[in-house]
Parts: sequence; C-alpha cells; structure tokens
Amino acid sequence: MSVVTRFPPSPTGFMHIGTARTALFNWLYARKHGGKMLFRIEDTDRKRHNEAAVENLIAGLKWLGLDWDGDIVSQYEQRQRHAEIAKELLAKGKAYYCYCSPEELEEMREAAKKEGRMSFYDRRWRDADPSSAPNDIAPVIRIKAPLEGATTIQDSVQGDVTINNEQLDDFIILRSDGSPTYMLSVVVDDHDMGVTHVIRGDDHLNNTFRQNVIYDAMGWDKPTYGHLPLILGSDGAKMSKRHGAASVEEYRDMGYLPAALRNYLLRLGWSHGDDEIISDEQAREWFDLSGCNKAAARFDFAKLESINAHYIKETASDELIERALPFYQSRHDIEPGAEAISMIKQGIEELKSRATTLLQFVDESVFYAKTVPLSYDEKAAALLNTDAAPVLKALLDGFENIDTLDEQAIKNLCKEVAKTHAEGKMGKVGMPLRAAITGTTVSPSIFEACAILGKDETCTRLKAAIDCIKNSDTIKQSG
Repeated sequence: MSVVTRFPPSPTGFMHIGTARTALFNWLYARKHGGKMLFRIEDTDRKRHNEAAVENLIAGLKWLGLDWDGDIVSQYEQRQRHAEIAKELLAKGKAYYCYCSPEELEEMREAAKKEGRMSFYDRRWRDADPSSAPNDIAPVIRIKAPLEGATTIQDSVQGDVTINNEQLDDFIILRSDGSPTYMLSVVVDDHDMGVTHVIRGDDHLNNTFRQNVIYDAMGWDKPTYGHLPLILGSDGAKMSKRHGAASVEEYRDMGYLPAALRNYLLRLGWSHGDDEIISDEQAREWFDLSGCNKAAARFDFAKLESINAHYIKETASDELIERALPFYQSRHDIEPGAEAISMIKQGIEELKSRATTLLQFVDESVFYAKTVPLSYDEKAAALLNTDAAPVLKALLDGFENIDTLDEQAIKNLCKEVAKTHAEGKMGKVGMPLRAAITGTTVSPSIFEACAILGKDETCTRLKAAIDCIKNSDTIKQSG
C-alpha cells in the first residue's frame, strides 16, 4: 500500500504553530514511506473563508520548507460530489430526512441540558413515515448512527480508544440549503483522494468516531489514524498569542530559521532517544508514529533559541545573509550594498557564534552597512563624553600611523592608549571605541570590526565621534 497523508487546514487566519507541526508530521511520514502528502484547503465554511488566509497557509508551508504532491484541492469545489454521497446514503437507508423546525430543536436542546444528556436530538424522524413530513420545512439529511454497542478506534498515537455508541448522534451531513457539512466533506475527500493515514491533533478524536459512521455506511476502508497531543504554552495552557507567538509568520518575523523550527517542532511531541539536533535526513529516516507522545507538549522558547543558534552557526554564509536581508530594512531602514555584505561575510563567523536569532545577527552586523554620520544609541551616546575625547583622539592618531591594520595591531594600539590615557584599563578604551565605530555597545570583537572596516573608514568614524563630543560640549557651554 502506498502511503498518502494530507494537510487540510481551514483558511480562517494565519498558520498556527500546532497546524505547522501537523503538516510536518504528515510530510515526514509520507516522505519516510516514499508516499505522498496532499494539500487540501477545507473551505466549506464560506462565512469564515478568507482568501488572504489561503495565501498565508501556502506561504507558511513554503517557508517551512515542506512541499506537497499534486495540486492544492479546494474542498468547497467538491461540494456537489459530497452532496451526491449524502443522497446515496439516503437511498441506501443509511441516512434520512429530518424536518425538525428550529423551535423543536431548541426544545430538545433545553431538555437534554436538564437531563444531562450529551446528544440532544431525539431521532424523531429516523423511522418516521415520510408521508407525515410537513410541506413548509426544507429538510436536512442526517446519518443513522449505531444505537447500541461500542466503537473502538485503533489509534497509532493514543492506542485503542473506545466509546459507547449511545454517545453518537445522528448528525447532519447535508444542510437544508443542500450544502454538505464538514463532517461529510472530510470523509468523502479523504476517500476520493486515497488518503491512507490521517495524522491530526487529538482535538479531532471525537470527530473520528462520527466520521467512521460515514465510512461504515458507505462500506469504505478507513484510514489509519494518529491523533497528536496539543501544544501548550509554558504555563500549561493552550498555546496562544499571550505566550509570545502563535503563528508560523510570527516565528519567521522573530528571526527563527525554518530548519530550526522544523527541528524544534519535531521534538515537540515526538522523540528519538535523547537526540535534540535532528537533521531533515535523520528525521525522514527515524520518524514514525510510534515515537509520538500521548501527553501534551509544552512550548519552550529557550530550547527553540538554543536550536536556532545551532542552525545559524551551521547555515552557509550566503544563505544566512539572504535570509537576514529583509530585517536590515525592516529594523534599520538600511539595504546593505555589495561592500557592506562583503564586510559582513568577513566577520560572519563571530557574528554566527553570537546570534540566537536573525534579529540579533542583523542588529550586531548592521554597523558595517552604516555611514557617517552614525546614529548612536542611548548607551553609546553616554560613552561619547568629554572623558572619552582624549582616548578617541589618541586612537585616531594611532590608526592614522598604522601601516598594516590587522586585529593584533589594533589590540596593541589599544593597549598603548590604555597605558597613556586610561590607567591601563582596556575597558576605558574599548568601550568608547566600540561606541564610536558601531554606534552601539553590543557588537562582535571591536578589533576585528576595525580591521574589516579598514583604516580610512575607522578613522572617519573616530573623527565623527570626536566632532560629536565637541559639538555636544559646545552646546552645553552655550546653554
């Protein structure tokens, strides 16, 4: 049997992180077994349908690096096929017309609440004489659920799950306007698309018992089920925006790499021994539903950052810079040119070793793309004071007289200036130098940074910082 999984999101918003994990597990299972993962948009709810959400889902899956097989299927476009199956079930005697008015249904609902019953519909039309049907009510079609016994689902993650059939209701499969319900559409689509494995969140477990009623009524083979535990926030509550981020787009915008998010989501509810860093190749080889946990997993941002830091170090320089480029624009309104990119590449190994996200990588490398006059952040501006002026002047004189500008030469110069102008304290030299050169107090090695910027640019930035101090002092005096 060739494995066929499916990724069937509803287009009502952004791709939730739990949805992304479901897509990943379906993708891995299909790829491991040389099968297919199909992509279906479950868009039967036209009131909540959002075309922009469809594009977000597609973009989210592409950003995650997960591909699919065949064309994307719209569930809504298959609605005539779904309606045909409802009529076929009716003809087989497996379903029936229900003519209950809204008022009657409300009365049943209130009665069920008082009696503590799970199912409120009393099946009054299940065996009723069709000739007694009212003429002024458009009927719905309801499935005939089993009335006695029990049903067991053999779930690849949860194990055997059993319910008493009295908990099942004769749910609606075709509305009075002729439109199919979600419960019917899912079963028909999965059957028609040849889906062999349904891997989804365990919040769908109850739906599975109801959907199996349709499979049995049609005499269709059921897929193998695997219901994944929920993803919870660090506090044990369902994952939501208040935990920091809920959608894939937010993680992208926070500077996480898709490879890192794939790795982290894989470990969120699945394990392979004590392995934390798992490559795509290993994941495709090792993944199986038997390794999934039954218990809900808690999202841990510290672990995600640690994994992301690993992937930043492992990512090729050209790819890392390409992924980082949009953040230079969005965070600093700067588009690095060829010269700046060349300098970033020269210092990229230390930049990689320091960064846990692309945002940090960008913030600590953007000074290479800046030009005089620099903007100094608050902490840097505080360091560029009258006490720092003689230190910066001595550094400027030293830089102008250095023949070969390399890290060791710069370090030696700073030591000499520390002896003559800072009581031998390197911090009183390195800190104002960093502020003058980068405009901030956080950066990679300032010795390496100056060597990469080169003698002319380093001197230009030192002069600008000295002038800034002079102008600031003049303003204070005149004030």
